[in-house]
Amino acid sequence: MALKKITMQDIADACGLSRNTVSKVFNERGDVPEATKARVLLKARELGYHQPPAGEETVPAVSGGQVAMLTQKKALSHTFGAFFITSFTDQISRWGYTMKIYEISRAEILEKQLPPGLDLEQTRGFVGIELFDRDYLDMVCGLGKPTVFVDGYARASLMPIFCDYVTMENVASESALVRRMIAGGARRIGFVGDYMHCNSFYERWIGYTMALTEAGLVSDPACCITEKDGPCYGDTAWLTEKLSAMPEIPDAFACANDFLAIHLMTALKRLGRAVPDDVMITGFDGSMEAGLVDPHLTTATIHSEEIGRLAASILHERIRSPEGSFRLSYVQSTPVWGGSTR
Repeated sequence: MALKKITMQDIADACGLSRNTVSKVFNERGDVPEATKARVLLKARELGYHQPPAGEETVPAVSGGQVAMLTQKKALSHTFGAFFITSFTDQISRWGYTMKIYEISRAEILEKQLPPGLDLEQTRGFVGIELFDRDYLDMVCGLGKPTVFVDGYARASLMPIFCDYVTMENVASESALVRRMIAGGARRIGFVGDYMHCNSFYERWIGYTMALTEAGLVSDPACCITEKDGPCYGDTAWLTEKLSAMPEIPDAFACANDFLAIHLMTALKRLGRAVPDDVMITGFDGSMEAGLVDPHLTTATIHSEEIGRLAASILHERIRSPEGSFRLSYVQSTPVWGGSTR
C-alpha cells in the first residue's frame, strides 16, 4: 500500500496553524516568528515531509464559490465602477470564483438587511462599492465572511473597520492640484462638493485644506458649495445661482470630482467668467469627459483597474487565510494637468 504524501496542509493541521503560515516558512516569505518556524520544521521532519521543487504547491488550489458584490447604486454607470468591476471580476474568476452583483435598496440600507436571493451559506466573501452607510457596513462586517470595501463613509479611514479596505489615494493628489492653482496666482480658492458624502470626498477636502494651510491661506465658507450631495450638483441653473450669491467669485475652485467640475465650468461660462483666465478649476477622477471639455480639465486619474485587481487579491487571500490583521490599502492617483489651470 502506497504511503500517503505529506502536504503543507498536513503540517498546518498538526501544528494548529494556517496553511498560509506553513507556506511562508518553506518559501521564506512574510514575517513568521522564529519559534513558529522551528515548530513547523520539526513537525515536517517528524511527518516525513519532502519539499516540492520551487514553484510547486506555493499557491493553494483554487477555492471557488460565489463572491457577492454589494453596491448602493449601479456602479457601471460611472467610469470608476465600470473599470473596477471589469478588473475585479476578471481577477477573481481566474481563481475559480463566480460573482453576483446585488444593488442594495434604500430600505435594505435602513433596515440593515441583505438583498433577497443572497445565500449567505454559499457566499465565500463580499466586496462593497458605493456603499457609504456606516451602520450597513458594520452589519456586513459582522457576518463573519471575508469582506473588502472600496471607499466608504466619510472619515472611514480614520476609524477602526473590521474588514479589509481598499481605496484610491486622495490627500496627496488633491494637495498637488490645489498647489498648482496657488502657483498660478490663486489666493481665494473654494471647494465644491459634499465632503461628508463619502470618504474619498472627505480626504480630498483634507488635501485641499492642507494645501491652503501650507501656503498661509484659509478656506472661506462663502466661496464654497458644500450642500448635501444630490441631483442639484448636476443642475447648471442651481450652480449659477450659488455662484451669483457669493460676495465675490474666488480665483479658483477645487471640485470633489470631474462631474462637479464640468458642470461648474458651464455655470461660470454662463456668468461670463473665462476658465482659466478668470477662474481656475480642478476635478478628480481622470474621467474620459475631462479630456473632452474645453479647456481640458486638470484632474487626478484614479487607477480603478489596479484597485480592482488589488481588491480581488486581498479578498482571495482573506478567504484562504481568514486570520491576520485587517489592511487599509491605497493605490496612488496621478495628477493630470489640463488647460483649466494656469
